[in-house]
Order: sequence, then C-alpha cells, then structure tokens
Amino acid sequence: MDLGLTGRVYIISGGTRGLGFAVAQALTAEGARVVISGRDVDSLAAAVESLGEARATGVEADNADPASAQRLVNAALERWQRLDGALVNGGGPPLGSVLEIPDEAWRLSFESVFLSAVRVSRVIAENLSEGGSMAFVLSTSAQNPIPGLDISNGLRPGLAMLTKTLASQLGDRGIRVNALLPGRITTERTGYFDAGTAPSRAAQIPLGRAGKPCEFGRAAAFVLSPAASYISGAAIPVDGGASA
Repeated sequence: MDLGLTGRVYIISGGTRGLGFAVAQALTAEGARVVISGRDVDSLAAAVESLGEARATGVEADNADPASAQRLVNAALERWQRLDGALVNGGGPPLGSVLEIPDEAWRLSFESVFLSAVRVSRVIAENLSEGGSMAFVLSTSAQNPIPGLDISNGLRPGLAMLTKTLASQLGDRGIRVNALLPGRITTERTGYFDAGTAPSRAAQIPLGRAGKPCEFGRAAAFVLSPAASYISGAAIPVDGGASA
C-alpha cells in the first residue's frame, strides 16, 4: 500500500528517542520529511543524522515552553514551505498513588503533559493546510487505569476527549485528529517501570509479548497518512490486544 507520504512534512515533538523517534523513522522511510524536537542537543543531532539530514530537521525545544510550538512550525515552513501534519508527543508523568502524590507534582504534570499538548495542537492546527492530520501519543491509561501511573490515569482521558473535540472542530477544514494509545512497548521508559516484572506483565498481553517501537511507528505513520483519510476522532490502542 502506498501511504501517500512522499514529500509531505510532519512535526514530531519529542522525536529524538523512543516512540517519537520510531514514528520519525517510519515516516521518513515512506518518503516524508520531518521536523523533530528534543531537549538534549546531542540526542537531537544523533537523531537527525540517523534519519538523514535531507529528510529531517532538528529543533532544540521543550513542549513546556510556550514558544516551542511556533518555532517548530517556522522550521517546517522555512525548510520545506509546507506542513501536512504533526505527532504531539512528550514525556510521561511520574509514578505514584493518587493518595500520596503532592499537589505540586499534579500541577507540574498538568502543565507538562496536558497544557503543553493543548498549546502545541492549537498552534499546529492554525498552520495545517486542508487535508492535514494530527495525532496525540497518549497511553492505554486513557481508557483503562494502569496501577502506579495515577497521574497518567487522571490526565490521559482528558486528552482523549480533547482529541475528539478537535476532530469535530477541525473536520470542516478536512483536518483529521486522532489519538494513539500505546500499551507495553519496549522503550527506556517501560524498562524503568517494569523493574524485573516484564515477563509477568508480558504474559497478560494476548499476543504474549511487549511491542516494538517500530510497530508503533508504522501504526502512527498510517494514521497520519492520507491512506487513513476517513479515520478521525478515534482513540486507537497499539497494545497487542491488552486493553479490556
């Protein structure tokens, strides 16, 4: 299947490693060009080199910075004079129980996870042309609570509803908005959370294993592509069948 990605330009926030980088790899492999952001200069340079400088541009930026979104848009328009879509992706909140997490941790997580996604999506929506596509990287916690990730359990469902709301508001411009809900994908973050319990956790997944970043990347590339032209307002699990 031709995804129709050749020559298209996408912004990927948090695109230097993990799931964001996997999506950048999938998009560029299909002929797209990407603007990726990251907070670490060395990681950013390494990611751009790996993707190929002809297909990727890096911008040192933090989603929490209100100016970052416009800088990413400017980079896409200055380098390639177009913007076809974006993956709104960022780090996850810390572990903890809702009964123990202090107010300050909730506030900081709201700003870094929720408000930053709202801000980025707003700026990108203003600059997307007709037929554009946006996807949020959330978590299966948007639909099913994950033990120990109580902040995520609180914030992700709100972002899932934001996805649906934006899909309704932007649909008349032909812009599609979806959410991707990764389950247990093998990244540095999940390795930290597993802490020796990975085999037992994998046994609970119907496919019997954790996912690979490239599997998530291919799913995201399809959802962002013109090949998924009638998919909008959806929250799509990429979790090996684990969601109830």
